[in-house]
Amino acid sequence: MKMELKPVEPVAAVEEPEQDDARFSRWKLIAGAVLIAAAGVVAWWYLRGPAVTLARVTRGAAAEIVYATGSVEPETWSRLTPLVRGRLVERCRCEGKEVKAGERLARLDDREAQATLKDLRALESFSLQESDRQTQLLARGATTAQAQQKAGSDLARIQAQISAQVERLRYYELLAPMDGTVLREDGEVGDMVEPGTILFRIGLARPLWLVAEVNEEDLPRIKVGQKALLRTDAFAGKLLTGTVKQITPAGDPVAKTFRVRIGLPDDTPLHIGMSVEANIVTREKPDTLLVPSNALIDHGLLVYKDGQLGFRKVETGIRGTNRVEILAGAAEGEMVASPATTNIRNRTRVRATSIVEP
Repeated sequence: MKMELKPVEPVAAVEEPEQDDARFSRWKLIAGAVLIAAAGVVAWWYLRGPAVTLARVTRGAAAEIVYATGSVEPETWSRLTPLVRGRLVERCRCEGKEVKAGERLARLDDREAQATLKDLRALESFSLQESDRQTQLLARGATTAQAQQKAGSDLARIQAQISAQVERLRYYELLAPMDGTVLREDGEVGDMVEPGTILFRIGLARPLWLVAEVNEEDLPRIKVGQKALLRTDAFAGKLLTGTVKQITPAGDPVAKTFRVRIGLPDDTPLHIGMSVEANIVTREKPDTLLVPSNALIDHGLLVYKDGQLGFRKVETGIRGTNRVEILAGAAEGEMVASPATTNIRNRTRVRATSIVEP
């Protein structure tokens, strides 16, 4: 059988190089777009500037203060201490009660002192007899005037010792030095107490004052009659006031402080012995321009306008704890960087993240 062979049709060649060029062109376009977008993002990031917090220039009351710390004490009070060493054998347990001047509050063991007094009285009796005998002998010419004088001198010396011992026995009783309230009572029966140990504090419950210590460089600004704003953790958030009543004429050269007594109103909630912080108002203005203290830098402000911060010199007045008075160089309502920083130059573009209200 004879087979016929059909001619094979030629196959078209694949155009692969042209397709690769097209793909490459598309990738170049995409990569270029990504690079342009990234460059835009980077440019936006750097051109938008650093983040700052702004504060508004406001009007309000400005106060210059002097800081002091101290404790509350009665204006009239006394400390009661023993004058001799001894064991406590009796106490009144009268803390918080009213007492009268001269009332016995405690007693020390005085048995040894009583024995000494008895011994002295025995010597007094003997010396008295000896003095009488010498006087009789002198009258009969059986002794000398010198012996009679010596006997009289010995008697007088012993009698003086008896008077001193009687007075010393009074030291073993602790008597109230004034009318008042027993504010505090320390010590227990059986305790051995030394001279100078404070066992009782007695005083009047009202009026009270704050006895505070002030640095010597602040003293020239303090005057009697100035108002003081007080703070204590026991009454946090409550407005407490006082008035400067006394300034000690002599300070402590070691601590470099002066004592200032701030009178408290009769209705004060403060208790005796509380520790209190005081802000004594030495100068006050009711209506003036104010900025936060941390907005000042190099005697000026960084003022925000049209997305930029510009440095402006200002004149300041009263400097308070948190805010400063502006006398010239700023206007009410203007925005300033708070806190200000030396890293930001004049006319630097910034972005405001928040506004701090006073």
